[in-house]
Amino acid sequence: MQLDKQQKEYFMREALYEAKKAAVIGEVPIGCVIVSKGQIIGRGHNLREHSHDATMHAEMLALQEANAALKSWRLPDTELFVTLEPCPMCSGAIINARIKKVYFGAMDPKAGTAGSLMNLLEDSRFNHQAVVEQGLLVEECAAILKKFFKQVRRKRKKSRHRD
Repeated sequence: MQLDKQQKEYFMREALYEAKKAAVIGEVPIGCVIVSKGQIIGRGHNLREHSHDATMHAEMLALQEANAALKSWRLPDTELFVTLEPCPMCSGAIINARIKKVYFGAMDPKAGTAGSLMNLLEDSRFNHQAVVEQGLLVEECAAILKKFFKQVRRKRKKSRHRD
C-alpha cells in the first residue's frame, strides 16, 4: 500500500502525539508509530529515564508492540514513523525486524544513523535495507525537541542560582 502525503503526515502527527506524552513525563520527546496496511500496530515514546533502561527508545517500544500485534519478529510490510532520526541501536532493530520504510522528522547530527552520521538503514552490506524518507513534518518534530531542551536548560540554570 502506497501512502500519500496526507496519510504520511497523519501518521507522523501520531508519532508527535507520542512525543508529547514523553515530554509530559519529563522524557526526551521522541515518538514513534508503526503502520501495517494503513493501521497503527505499534506505538512508543521514550521511557529511558523512568525505566532506567537504555533500550527504552520510542522505536524499540513501538517495535515490541508491533511484533506482539503481528505475532512475529518480522515486520516486512510495515512502515515506521519517528520524530527524530533513529540511533544505531534503533536502526539495527529496524533492520532486524525487516521494516520496509522509515519516515523521520528531525535529523540527529549527534547520533543519527539514517543519514546524519551514516545511513545504516540503506546500507547494502546488511541483509535487509529500509527505504528512508527524511524531513516529514520536520518543523514540528524539531520544535518539540527544542522546546524541551530549552526548558531543561532553564531548570538547570535556576537550580545553579539556588546553590
